Amino acid sequence: MAAKQFTSMFMAQIKMMFREKQVWFWNVFFPIILMVIFMSIFGGGNSTSSFKAKIAFVDAVPNASSKVLYDGIKQIPVFELKEEQPVTLEQGKALVENDEINALIILPEKEGTSEVQLIVNRENEMGATTQALSGILDKFIQQANFAVIGATPTYTISMESITSASEDTEYQDFLFTGMIGLSVAQGGLFGMANLIDMRRSGLLKRLRMTPARMGLFGLSSMLVRFLLGIVQIFILALVGVFIFGANLNINVLSLVIAFFVGTLVFNAMGYLFSSFSKTIESYMGVANIVSMLMMFLSGIFFPVETLPEWLQTVPKMLPLTYFVEGMRDGLIYANGIFSSTFWTGMGIMALWGVVCFLLASKLYQAKSIASTR
Repeated sequence: MAAKQFTSMFMAQIKMMFREKQVWFWNVFFPIILMVIFMSIFGGGNSTSSFKAKIAFVDAVPNASSKVLYDGIKQIPVFELKEEQPVTLEQGKALVENDEINALIILPEKEGTSEVQLIVNRENEMGATTQALSGILDKFIQQANFAVIGATPTYTISMESITSASEDTEYQDFLFTGMIGLSVAQGGLFGMANLIDMRRSGLLKRLRMTPARMGLFGLSSMLVRFLLGIVQIFILALVGVFIFGANLNINVLSLVIAFFVGTLVFNAMGYLFSSFSKTIESYMGVANIVSMLMMFLSGIFFPVETLPEWLQTVPKMLPLTYFVEGMRDGLIYANGIFSSTFWTGMGIMALWGVVCFLLASKLYQAKSIASTR
């Protein structure tokens, strides 16, 4: 009886999904638009080979020291000179204030000194370009000091990066998989709005007065969204690979498990939101708050480890953090399922899903009992 009831509900929701054009827009076309926007903003220009910084020099009192530094800094390939010849201090400050250059370099006025002053725009002081420029210049000054005294550095450092992903994996692949995770999650969080329409039209009330079990109704709705999620991830993967050149290194088993658990979790959360929301506006408000919170704290655009230390515990409590990590394991890192970290993340997500689904079912059941009295 339960199986037959579930099948009928599932088929009815399939038909409803195909009739509602807005479902296809918000769950397929909108995520594509979102991915294109964020990939264009954050995915481009992150290669170190494309890094450039515009600079200008102030050489108020030319001397031997300033000439050595001037000739050396000019040879650094990532620096572009705004003016071929040194400028005055006033001219240089005006260039910085108007954002025409990234930094003004003031060369030493006395021979034998190596103090070089760097002037940057305060608005960009903590920016990535300013930090990189400062680091490169500091490294150059250290090398110049060693050269002056004829000393050879005793200790040096070399770095090698390794990954379980394909060798040509880049930041855009990290962002691409994060955007897929976000899009699938949003499909679940926002996908239960039709239940609000059913309540307002009285259809849900009539359904409650039948022997229909609300838990089966919610489960059938979640599984319909699961099928839509498969279409979603397939289309987004094609966009990422063929438009943005994303590199995939797939582990099918971990991808399927992460996708299955994550999709059901976020649909359960959407089901919960619909259980206590009386209007579309209130439902969308709650879903937007939760979505925005998780978007910036779950490692979509940057690793969670880069967050302030006092904020580190929050991402560990959010299901999207583990969903995105699971999707990356399955899509670019090709990590297998024999990892305690992977299963810990799946367990936390499953706990979220079970709690949300049971709570929503109880709320719908309570409303059903109240409406028949």
